[in-house]
Amino acid sequence: MFLLATYASLGFLYLVAIPLALYFWLNKRWHTMGKLERLGLYGLVFLFFPGLILFAPFLNLRLKGQGEA
Repeated sequence: MFLLATYASLGFLYLVAIPLALYFWLNKRWHTMGKLERLGLYGLVFLFFPGLILFAPFLNLRLKGQGEA
């Protein structure tokens, strides 16, 4: 039972918690991050790609536009 709980918690971290935190960190810091921070985050995007691809259809992180003209 302990092993199953461990697998479930690691799966939750890998597929849900860390990818969501990564999405929102990238959205918040996109225009202000430095080269090393960007390199590290791109490495994390590569590492947590399966979780990121799960949330991609549901998140809209585009910049706010000028509105309708």
